[in-house]
Order: sequence, then C-alpha cells, then structure tokens
Amino acid sequence: MAFKFENLKVWQLSLELTDEIDLLVKDFPAYELYSLSSQMRRAGNSVSLNIVEGSTGLSNAEFKRFLSIANRSALEVVGCLYLAKRRGYVKDELFSKLYSQIESLVKMIQALINSLND
Repeated sequence: MAFKFENLKVWQLSLELTDEIDLLVKDFPAYELYSLSSQMRRAGNSVSLNIVEGSTGLSNAEFKRFLSIANRSALEVVGCLYLAKRRGYVKDELFSKLYSQIESLVKMIQALINSLND
C-alpha cells in the first residue's frame, strides 16, 4: 500500500462504519434525505477523511489535530443515531451494534492520538 493511512486499522474500521451508515440511511424516510440522513453520512465520511488528511501531514501534532476532528465526527454520528432511534428509523439491536462499533472506533482513535509523540 502506497499511503500511510491505508495500513491504519482505525482507518479501515472507519470505512466499515461509512458502509454501515450508507445502508442504514437508505431506509430513512425521503423527507430526511437532506437533513438527518445527509448529516449522518457526512459525519461518517468525515471520520475516515480526517484520518486520511491528518496522516499526510508533516507533524504528529497536525495528525493529532485531524484525529481529534475524526473523533468528534464519530461522536456526531452517535448523536445522529440517537435522533434516528427516537424517530423510529433504527431498531434497538442495530442501534446497539452501531453504537458499539463507534465506541470501539473512538477508543482506537484516542489510543492512536495518545501514541503519537509531539
């Protein structure tokens, strides 16, 4: 693999999350197309893309900054999940699965941040 991010497990898991989100929002009502489903997809994509963008930086400090943004985007997805659950778009079992997946991803991103030396 040619780029640093391609070997990062955290990036690979973030791609899996985006796939899960894309599948989930396909079943949302049409009137959510430009609101919750769009917001959820953008936040999910942001996790992956910030990992990519940060990994190409020149310093660990810069990488940490982008990883922090990725973490916040992952938490935004959790917020969207709660909204979707309250509106009846996500069943409890799927909510729990995605919540756990995001929780693991956030922990991995934080561990990567902690491992980087300034």
